[in-house]
Amino acid sequence: MKVLVAMSGGVDSAVAAALLVERGHDVVGVTLKQWETEDGRMPTTGCCTVSDANDARRVAAQLDIPYYVLDYVAEFTAAVVDRFAAEYMAGRTPNPCIECNRRVRFRALLQRATQLGCDHLATGHHARVERRNGRYRLLRGADRRKDQSYVLHMLTQPDLARVVLPIGHLTKARVREEATRLGLNVAGKPDSQDICFVEGDYRDFIRTHEPAASRPGRIVDLAGVEVGRHAGTVDYTIGQRKGLGIAAGEPRYVVDIQPATSTVVIGRRDDTLVEGCVVEQLSWTDRPHHGQVDVQVRYRSPPVTARIDGTTVRFADPVSGVAPGQSAVFYSGDEVLGGGVIAGVLR
Repeated sequence: MKVLVAMSGGVDSAVAAALLVERGHDVVGVTLKQWETEDGRMPTTGCCTVSDANDARRVAAQLDIPYYVLDYVAEFTAAVVDRFAAEYMAGRTPNPCIECNRRVRFRALLQRATQLGCDHLATGHHARVERRNGRYRLLRGADRRKDQSYVLHMLTQPDLARVVLPIGHLTKARVREEATRLGLNVAGKPDSQDICFVEGDYRDFIRTHEPAASRPGRIVDLAGVEVGRHAGTVDYTIGQRKGLGIAAGEPRYVVDIQPATSTVVIGRRDDTLVEGCVVEQLSWTDRPHHGQVDVQVRYRSPPVTARIDGTTVRFADPVSGVAPGQSAVFYSGDEVLGGGVIAGVLR
């Protein structure tokens, strides 16, 4: 088959491309240019840097496959960067990687795969796609510590029919072993943990793009009593304990953020517990699901038991740190059922 491979410059996508070439497939490599500095160049820090593109180009040359860099800066800025700042200004906690996958990366690459005559799109994500009884299933990666199925929950059956995840059955250690075996120069390259369009602290980035982010305000307790001041609500997220800038006899946590009045509400840990949440932008890998599921409310949070009724999710036991703007992703065992963005919580 002919496969378009999204190459980030890291070891995972490099091994994904190399394994497909080794299996005899016709492979084309591509990198999306999604962010640029003021002088129009790719960034030098974070992920998706000019160095990453050069690493991807070198791997493609070594594998003797065609390689392209595609400019999607305008689309990425509108769909991800501007949205990221706006969500924080609204008191929400967005996940830019999910929005990138939802609104830019997979949409752009699946379209480009068609234009280039490719049957499939491959990425280096740690997740698996299996076909069973005529339908496609999105599953957690074999390495649970590196599992990335959470950020792929928006993929539908038509998407999954074309998506190939060549390393999903491998542990990260095995991926690096394969890179060494294949002689890839990125075998020892560390993973990037940064937001690709942010150099330094994301709060400083938001303040640069949204001057109103520096509007000071009150920190209050649940009774509305002022206990401190802050320099902008963007400095806080739901469930945050450290860096509150107040003195208290016991730990305090952010319970609510009210940007309209520039107010941060704090309480004890028990005050962060919620009974459920309401989700929006729901999508399903196959068909709408109702009833009991496991739900993951943050990228690295453990799954908890819940029941879905329409757009309402009720937890079997109260859960802390559920933040509007994050995604609730539904699982049945290792299978991803779908997910949506948390719009509000149920107390």
